[in-house]
Amino acid sequence: MIELFGYNFFQNALIAAIFTSISCGIVGTYIVSKRIVFISGGITHASFGGIGLGYFIGINPVLSAIVFSIMSALGIEYLSKKTELREDSAIAIMWSFGMALGIIFIFLSPGYAPNLMNYLFGSILTVSKLDIYLSLALALIVSAFFLLFFKTILFISFDEEYARTRKVGVQLMNYILISFVALTIVLSIKVAGIILVISLLTIPQVSANLFFKDFKRIVFASVILGFLGSVGGLLLSYYLNIPSGASIIFLLVVIFISMRVLKLIINRR
Repeated sequence: MIELFGYNFFQNALIAAIFTSISCGIVGTYIVSKRIVFISGGITHASFGGIGLGYFIGINPVLSAIVFSIMSALGIEYLSKKTELREDSAIAIMWSFGMALGIIFIFLSPGYAPNLMNYLFGSILTVSKLDIYLSLALALIVSAFFLLFFKTILFISFDEEYARTRKVGVQLMNYILISFVALTIVLSIKVAGIILVISLLTIPQVSANLFFKDFKRIVFASVILGFLGSVGGLLLSYYLNIPSGASIIFLLVVIFISMRVLKLIINRR
């Protein structure tokens, strides 16, 4: 196992796992607390349109997916709050529209059709230096933002009406936070893939919530669990020769089940 850490691709994967765990731990706690997991799922699938657009115009698909997913997130937030359209309907529209556009753009792209498996199911072992730099920047920005506006975010997460009575800019904050959700989703696609990335934003947080009720403690526990699941999944995928994204999520589910059983045992005693 020691020699495995000497490979550059594995070192890059470990670094990406650290930064992704930080971003997903923080943003995921907000998602679970505010109960907007379904919105996150819509943004995740809508980002596929940006990936297809990137291939079509010949730029890095991650960069185009960032722009597309942020626009989709803001669109969902606007349509659900400023129009008569129901939130679940707005999510379904963006979800379907993004996936359809992605398929169309990839079909129209010149040359050979790209291999989409890495984007759909993740491949943390193929992360590039650009992916690492973007993940680092996101982890630093998200951490700084949540530290600066922690109380405001806490109000909005649990009681928007109370936040409005305190004259907090709820709408602006919602737009900023949903943009962070979109960024986190896109930059985590290489780790778990479009289909599985929502698990990184929910499973560690739900597992941590079994033992902790404080927002800060859930964040720290989620970061640790996310990192452990990522590293363990990496090793599992390497030795069993299976997709890394699926193995990471599988291990996170095993961790959740183990913690759930432990919680039941403690409660009975």
